[in-house]
Amino acid sequence: MRSPRLASLELRRFGRGRLPRAALAALLLLPLLYGALYLWSFWDPYGRLDRIPVALVNDDKGATAAGKRLVAGDEITGKLLDSKVFEWHEVSAAEADKGVEDGTYYLSLTMPSDFSRRIASSAGDSPETGALQVRTNDANNYIVGQISRTVFSEVRTAASTNASRGFLDRIFINFSDLHDATAKAAKGAADLEGGIGKAKKGSKDLADGLKDAKAGSSRLATGIVRLNKGAGDLETGSRQVADGTQLLADKVNGVAADVRPFLKDNGKAIGDTARLVADSSQTVRDNLDLLVKAAPTAATAAHTASDDLTEVHRTRCEEQPLPDAAVCAPLKRAVTAAADVAAVADDVNVLVKNQNGDLKKLRTQLTTLQKQANALAERSPHLDEDLESAVKKVNALNAGAHKVAKGADQLHTGLATAKTGSAELNTGVGDLKKGATSLDGGMIRLGDGSATLAKGLDDGAGKIPDYDKKDRDARTEVMADPVQLASQSLHAAPNYGTGFAPYFIPLSLWVGAMVAYMLIQPLNRRALAAGAPAWRIAFAGWLPVAAIGLLQVAALMSVLHWGLGLQMAHAAGTIGFLALVTCCFGAIVQWLNARFGAAGRILVLAVLMLQLTSAGGTYPVQTSPGFFNAIHPYLPMSYIVEGLRRLITGGGLGPVWQGCAVLLAFTVGALALTAVSARRKQVWTLDRLHPELSL
Repeated sequence: MRSPRLASLELRRFGRGRLPRAALAALLLLPLLYGALYLWSFWDPYGRLDRIPVALVNDDKGATAAGKRLVAGDEITGKLLDSKVFEWHEVSAAEADKGVEDGTYYLSLTMPSDFSRRIASSAGDSPETGALQVRTNDANNYIVGQISRTVFSEVRTAASTNASRGFLDRIFINFSDLHDATAKAAKGAADLEGGIGKAKKGSKDLADGLKDAKAGSSRLATGIVRLNKGAGDLETGSRQVADGTQLLADKVNGVAADVRPFLKDNGKAIGDTARLVADSSQTVRDNLDLLVKAAPTAATAAHTASDDLTEVHRTRCEEQPLPDAAVCAPLKRAVTAAADVAAVADDVNVLVKNQNGDLKKLRTQLTTLQKQANALAERSPHLDEDLESAVKKVNALNAGAHKVAKGADQLHTGLATAKTGSAELNTGVGDLKKGATSLDGGMIRLGDGSATLAKGLDDGAGKIPDYDKKDRDARTEVMADPVQLASQSLHAAPNYGTGFAPYFIPLSLWVGAMVAYMLIQPLNRRALAAGAPAWRIAFAGWLPVAAIGLLQVAALMSVLHWGLGLQMAHAAGTIGFLALVTCCFGAIVQWLNARFGAAGRILVLAVLMLQLTSAGGTYPVQTSPGFFNAIHPYLPMSYIVEGLRRLITGGGLGPVWQGCAVLLAFTVGALALTAVSARRKQVWTLDRLHPELSL
């Protein structure tokens, strides 16, 4: 009998009565319990997080920063309530703690009282980190705690970004202020450079001037020494003058005391005498011409008279033996007088003859004497008054002379001090000269440094950014959240259920094959007894389960697609691939049951568990212990999960073709091993007659 006929006979047994038909129907729908029903239970859990009760505690008291009121807790609370990420319940801290403990709330989020103050501190001298406090209780639900960490991480990032925006905005404002201040500093440095240039010129002029001043101070010191010596001489001389004026004043005062009464009483007589002198001067001046004419005659006569008297004196006094002493003595005086008169006459004659110009001067002087005598005659009534005035002037002169002497003494003393000061001044000017020379060198270096400073500040001002409000806002936005997660899923699964479908669909088909061989014999006993070929027996035992598996695939995928909304990138490919999967699973389960009998059913469960733990259906297999990584490449579900992911969510189909090759190999291999087992089953042994284990 051929294998299809044997398979149909096996299936006909389920048509004999209601219970077998019900069992067949249950067998067809069994994968739905593991596939559709399981996926349905958590098809989109993240879309229903708003049903999870979470306590929200806002104890934030707010703070003031840069003159503005900041209440970060209220801002975050409002955004959380609007987001409806969870079913938020605003409660007190005590209620939140109690609710998390007894399971009323799965978790709590608390904004402490100093939350805003800590955020605002970023602009101060002691910045602190604001902390959102999350409290979970894994005894309530572990997964909710994991989900909350992701959600609250986003909340923390958003809060940090908002806090950073204000902080960075102030930084950019400070950049602008710093740019302006540096620009002003650069301008100031340029002005400083110009001023230092002038100061440098001034320091050079000062050095040159102090050089001249040093020479001048040396001359001054020398001059003051000489001046001090001269002041000493002046002091001595002025003292002598004062002593002389004192004597003059004493004499004048004494004479005036005697003369003044005379002048007062004899003023008229003095006037008359003065007029007489004036008249005499006039007479002499008038008789000068007569003198010029008479002078030669008078000179001759004078000589003649002198000679005569000389002769008389010789004859009477020198030649006589007994001269008359009473006569000779007067005669001798007469001879001498005559000689003197003759000499005077000669002189007058010579004067008149040779000094006519001097006579003119004499005439002029006589005229002056005449005028002065007339003036004296006019002042004679007031001579006592003039004398009194003259005495006062002499006394004033005396007093002034004493003051001059005293001043000369003070001048001498002062110049002695000035002498010491000038020496110190000379030394100080020398020190100033050295300092000015050093200053000039320092000003040169300072000028070079100020030029470097001005250039550096100007370059620095050019490098410091100066942002306007628009640019500042844009940069603040970028730096507050500098790393954006440009998430791009090449073949995104729309929900949680779609992502896990490649894992649970093969699970349900394996269970379907496992239960099918609980109702259907892996090897047809009639065929075994009839001695049919082993491969035909194996094929006949596999075909009914393969047929039921195809129906299971159709039922399961219909419910998943039209009932739950599973969308497949390659629907036909998915159905065809799953058909190959269920055929492969049927062959493997058939062999385990055919080869190991009752123990094979336990092995079917063991193989299922090994595949589930090593297929990487939930977490990447690389995160599993080394044992599961080792067996991962050798089990079919590893390739099935990878292929279904590409068929359902999209992507390259390389893993699909690889999975098909692996499944075909496992199918052919399992059928071959089943045929070997069938061949062995055709030989009866004591173990087959009395099995050690029976299920």
